[in-house]
Amino acid sequence: MPLRRRSLGHVLLLIGAGAAASPTGAASQDAVTLRLEENFRREPNGVVLARVKPGTELRVLEVDGNWTRVELDAWIWLRSVRNSDDANFDLVVSAPDGENLRSGPSGVIVGRMEEGALLTELERDPGWAHVSRTGWMWTASLRGGVASGETGPGPGERLARAPSGFTSVGDAGASILKAPDGDTLAIVSPQSDVEVVGREGNWARVRVEGWMWLPPTRPGAVSDSESAVTIEPADVMARPQAYVGRVVEWTLQFISLERAEAVRTDFFVGEPFLLTRFGGGDGPFIYVAVPGERLDAVEGLVPLEHISITGRIRTGGSALTGTPIVDLISIQRSRETP
Repeated sequence: MPLRRRSLGHVLLLIGAGAAASPTGAASQDAVTLRLEENFRREPNGVVLARVKPGTELRVLEVDGNWTRVELDAWIWLRSVRNSDDANFDLVVSAPDGENLRSGPSGVIVGRMEEGALLTELERDPGWAHVSRTGWMWTASLRGGVASGETGPGPGERLARAPSGFTSVGDAGASILKAPDGDTLAIVSPQSDVEVVGREGNWARVRVEGWMWLPPTRPGAVSDSESAVTIEPADVMARPQAYVGRVVEWTLQFISLERAEAVRTDFFVGEPFLLTRFGGGDGPFIYVAVPGERLDAVEGLVPLEHISITGRIRTGGSALTGTPIVDLISIQRSRETP
């Protein structure tokens, strides 16, 4: 495979032109370290070119809000690449499943480049190519360097503040609880970013999105939906702790929108909640806690209107009245008016 060498001046010219093209980006040449495994993309939120491992050092070219353009420098096995037809790049990854990126020939794996990713070749060692590629990464995943005119962070500090609306859980990680002072629902890894959707005193309501391994059931097995047992309020009140954290779908009759007083210790003071009856009529009372971002969806409800809600059980029996409390996830109004 012939090596199409490029002068260092040519490479630097391409980098400089890319930085100048961004109207909001801030040019930089700072070294940063990836603090967790992250996608390396062709453009902000674009096609994934590679998956890069934590601890990998990168060079910052520009910062544009929540995204940072970096240069990735690594080695790749020659048998997994071929000459590129693109005049701006030397090589293209040809292995069907992609190929590992390494710190040197036969070195430590620092990431994996996807099939079809284009690369610039810098030098060659028998069986190996030293390559580089510029791409975009989530700013909050990088540590060190200077971002958008800020002074350089010290050891252990991040490249930039967490994206707008997000906060970092810190070096020790954090627990997500079913309710303030409730049981643990999930553990968030150190330095992960969570979206803050509401605050009450020292507590923050957060949202985390991600993926989990959940393969389909084996052939012939009963699916989760087929084997699920409908949870009724009577079941919840009979065993108040057994169903905490479970998600339910209930049809309720709306009575009023209330604000919690201090005596209602299962709520924040002033927390909005719906006073409802399960099924209407003489059904048991249900309290539906309403997060701030869903207040608009409930403020127009009419007394005695029927609603269908999806919610997560906060407690099977409130301390004051023994009434089940459900945290609202979604709501659908009935087409029929009372």
